[in-house]
Amino acid sequence: MHTALLQSSGRPGDVAHNLRVLDDAARAAAANGAGLLAAPEMFLTGYAIGDDVPKLAEPADGDSADAIAEIATRHGLALAYGYPERDGETVFNSVQLISADGSRLANYRKTHLFGCFEREHFTPGDQPVVQAELAGLRVGLMICYDVEFPENVRAHALAGTDLLLVPTAQMHPFQFVAESLVPVRAFENQMYVAYVNRTGPEGEFEFVGLSTLAGPDGVARARAGRGEELVSADVDPAFLAASREHNPYLRDRRPGLYASLV
Repeated sequence: MHTALLQSSGRPGDVAHNLRVLDDAARAAAANGAGLLAAPEMFLTGYAIGDDVPKLAEPADGDSADAIAEIATRHGLALAYGYPERDGETVFNSVQLISADGSRLANYRKTHLFGCFEREHFTPGDQPVVQAELAGLRVGLMICYDVEFPENVRAHALAGTDLLLVPTAQMHPFQFVAESLVPVRAFENQMYVAYVNRTGPEGEFEFVGLSTLAGPDGVARARAGRGEELVSADVDPAFLAASREHNPYLRDRRPGLYASLV
């Protein structure tokens, strides 16, 4: 499945503008043969929006979800996007995956919140592994800081995730996560990892870009620079199967030795 990563911060606080950016990117990705387009963490509203988080938060089946389903259907590709999710009085930092026919496939709530900003505005999710079937692949969802916990990604590996989508808001000076950690996660867990970042200054943050689609051999199939960019590469099930056959990490685990981890 040809997979596209939209590296963009859109316009913080302007949902209508960000939907137009997503529409334009979906058009370009579909023209390039992509079956899936992933956008960054909190792409719908912007990340550094402070007290506007609860004001702009929407339910998973809200108006913006309907608008994104229409974009997916019109361009004939699946879409994953980050947004603040409202569930009653509770707000989560979430990512939703919508299929090319407009159906909502999966919704994940960030389980590991980073820094004072996120802890002040969001409630952590409590479901570590969320997956959906898409084009013959088992697609898993995660957000930013979550991927930096090896137990999190290993749980996806044991659950059979083939492609892990990680919308992110990775900021300076932590660019080593995109450059080094993400390819290692893909290799040690034998999966593809799509890490799609925001870019440029936003409030008190400076996002570093460097969005990456890494394969199970630890090699980046696509890597963006520091600015606004749309990159893409193939997620190849045949290559993944062959890699898993030759890499023994998951087979050679000895869970009985790991009790101290929990």
